[in-house]
Amino acid sequence: MISAKLAALAALPLLFLAAAGACRGTRPEPTPQPTPEAPAAPSPAGSATAARGADDRPVILFVGTSLTAGLGLDPSEAFPALVQEKIDAAGLRYRVVSAGVSGETSAGARRRLEWLMRQPVAVLVLETGANDGLRGQDPDATRANIQAILDAARRHEPPPRLVLASMEALPNYGEAYRRRFRAIYPELAKANGATLVPFLLEGVAGDPVLNQPDGIHPTAEGHRRIADTVWRTLRPIL
Repeated sequence: MISAKLAALAALPLLFLAAAGACRGTRPEPTPQPTPEAPAAPSPAGSATAARGADDRPVILFVGTSLTAGLGLDPSEAFPALVQEKIDAAGLRYRVVSAGVSGETSAGARRRLEWLMRQPVAVLVLETGANDGLRGQDPDATRANIQAILDAARRHEPPPRLVLASMEALPNYGEAYRRRFRAIYPELAKANGATLVPFLLEGVAGDPVLNQPDGIHPTAEGHRRIADTVWRTLRPIL
């Protein structure tokens, strides 16, 4: 029996294939393209934090794709900013920094991680691999990139707590591909002592009410659902 989340994903194959085709016809990383020399700058999640200037609260760094960036929305509506609101409401002393880059693959996240972690990071929340899956990239390559990111993070002193957001592949590349892709996240989380977000888009993927017209990127309400999903995983480790 197909699970509810995969049934929702299966409702979108043509939209996702169109996006994948567009990705193949362009450069792997969108403009502006982060490079090791000049990566895209992370930003505090939410205008209130940005207005405070210098802030010595421990950093929760969200590294991800357009899902983390909140493509099509104001940054204050994206789930990292909403997680900051939950942190503040809980009276916890953490500062969320959002470093999402639209169109980025796991290889792109791997290239810019060291630059992003020049600041001390208490918690690293990694959301990557969705664009790898859209392009049909070999899951072994995605796995190697994510492992390299986790290895690099752990080399920092003190090492950050690790949170890995799980993604799903569409059925278009076949059941074998989907199984290999899905296995990446729980296996790497277990091997690296990372806390796993079971499926980032749980209850959002495939729902037209919770997604923008492209059928891929969540609406503001969709991001509120994602923030709830992330918070359930993140709160116990803070």
